This record gives sequence, structure tokens and C-alpha cells, in this order.
Amino acid sequence: MALQGNLRDFSAAEILQLLGSQKKTGCLTLESEGRTSVIFVQEGRVVSTRSPGLAKDDPLLAFLRRVHRLSDEQCRGILTIQRESARDLEDLLVNGRYLDAEDLASFVERQVLEDLVRVMRLEQGTYRFDPHVRWTQTALVRLGIEAALMEVARRADEQKRFRETFPDPCEVLGVRDLPDPDVALAEDERELFGVLDGRRTLAEIVAIAPLTEYEACEALQRMLDAGWIERIGSREPGAAPVVVAAPPRTPLRLGRELAFAAAMVALMIALRFGAHALAAGTHHPAGADVFAAAQLRDVRYALDLYRRERGVYPERLEQLVDDRWLPPGRTRFSGYALSYRPERGGLGYRLDLEPDR
Repeated sequence: MALQGNLRDFSAAEILQLLGSQKKTGCLTLESEGRTSVIFVQEGRVVSTRSPGLAKDDPLLAFLRRVHRLSDEQCRGILTIQRESARDLEDLLVNGRYLDAEDLASFVERQVLEDLVRVMRLEQGTYRFDPHVRWTQTALVRLGIEAALMEVARRADEQKRFRETFPDPCEVLGVRDLPDPDVALAEDERELFGVLDGRRTLAEIVAIAPLTEYEACEALQRMLDAGWIERIGSREPGAAPVVVAAPPRTPLRLGRELAFAAAMVALMIALRFGAHALAAGTHHPAGADVFAAAQLRDVRYALDLYRRERGVYPERLEQLVDDRWLPPGRTRFSGYALSYRPERGGLGYRLDLEPDR
């Protein structure tokens, strides 16, 4: 016998708690304001929030597009293949080599939690649990209902804090200082360093980053607390940002592209607010002109980012140019001779700037 009723009498959270405590298997369907949401459970654990197959508004497909994991062209191709084969989206993603199973499971978990946050806000509508409607695919995730509801409640509290920290979506954010090379950055922090250019607004950063709005705001909050980013100003919607000219460059791998963008942002911030103390292994002559000092800072930032990616400093400065951490000619100083020597097996370096004789 199906369990059904009105959300005014029992909330979605209360219904899920009941299904979890009784280790039920089946499908919970919720109808609210013309929208249908489904939650599949197996033995009291959430395994999916989408229907098998591939609907046009499939929440997983929409999620992968929103976090820029699938392009519009890839989505159209998947829809075409599914119409011809009637296979499930998750099967198409793995066997079509769009994602491996481990990566897909991570995306599914993120998508399920985002859907649960939305569903738990529903205050009116109807619900129906049918034990005969079951998830027929291999379950990539199996979320305990109590743990999932605790995470949903935590996110609801955090989102209130984010609205207080970032009340204005037109606020412009930029890099204040790069973290120390020894600091292990989270993946979402690395992604955001690639789009924080001191010109984009909060709304634009969230839209561009391969993250959900919650994930982006959570990472931005950490980065703000750590002193890595700062508020620069505000820009009205539709107003064009001030464009800073940059030398042309060829396409790079995604990780390098993001790190290179972070380096360029950090360089502009450093030039604006003054130099940080030079590393212990760096020497430059007294009275060196401001252009040479600024150029030396560029080299140091590139060296630190190279080490963050490779684990050691390069054997030669030319590798920074070859790998496009620096533009050509940036390691040559007018009127000065720059010498570089890695030390301690690449864990340190010596950088000397002396006047040409």
C-alpha cells in the first residue's frame, strides 16, 4: 500500500526520516507548484533524485551542464543517442567515456545533495511513496538519510551566513594574496583562483566557476577568511568591466590555465599594493629601479606557482617561459644580470640580480 498525503501535514524531512528508520525501498514523489521531484531509496538510503532513462529536464544532465562538465553540444549528442538506445543517462556517461564511474559518482552525490536542499524547503504540495517503483540501475551513491538531512540543515545555516557575507551579487572580488606554496588548496579553491581577476562580480564568478552556487560561496568564504581574496568594489549589471591588456597566449591545459590566470591576478594585486618580502634566497642590488623590482616579483610568483604544480622549482628559468608561466623576455632584465640556481634538490632556489658590468 502506497504512503501518501499533504506536505502541510508532514514535511519532506519527516517522510524521509520515516523511510530511513524503516529501511524502505521505493520511490518518493513530491508534487509542488507544478513541479515533480523524485527520491529513490534502497533499504533506507537515498540512491537517486532522478527518474531512470533521460528526461529532457533530467536533473543530473542539467547539473553537469551548470557546472560546465558537459557542453551544450555534448548534451545534444547524449540526448540523440538516448532516444535511439533508450539507455540510462549514467550508463551513457560512463560507456560513452564522458566520465569514469568514480567521477560520475562524485557528481551524482553533489547533484543529489543539491536536490535534497531544494526539496526540504517545500512547504506545500503532495507526496506519495510507492514501494513498487524502484531504482533499476546500479546505485552509484547510497546516502544515509540521517546524515544527508544533517548536511542539508548545515547547508541551510551556511547559506544564511553567505547571504550576510556576500549580500551584493554585483560586488567585485579579486585576489589579495596567493597562499603559501606549502598550503594545500582544495579543488574548489583552485578553480576559483582561475576566475578571480579583479573585474568579475560575485554573480559572474558563480556563473563561470565549475561549481554550484553553494560550493562557490563556501569556498569564497574560506578564501576571504584566509585573507587570499578581497572586495574591490561594485559594478552594476550590464556595465562593462575595465579590461586590462594581456599578451596573447595559446590554449593551455585546464589546470595550467587556471593557475596561470591566478598568477596574473596575483601580480596585478602585488603591483598595486606593494611587494611582499623577498624570499630568503633572493638578492637584488640596492637602488634597483622600480621596473626591475616589479619584474623580479613576476619571476618569483611564477617560480612559486611552478613549484605548487610540480613539487620542485625548475632547473632553469627558461622552463617558466617554455611552459608559459611567464611571457617571452620576462626573465631578461634591462641593465641587470639575473642568475638563478635551484637548491636542496629543487625545494629552494637562489635568485640574484646584479647590475651589468
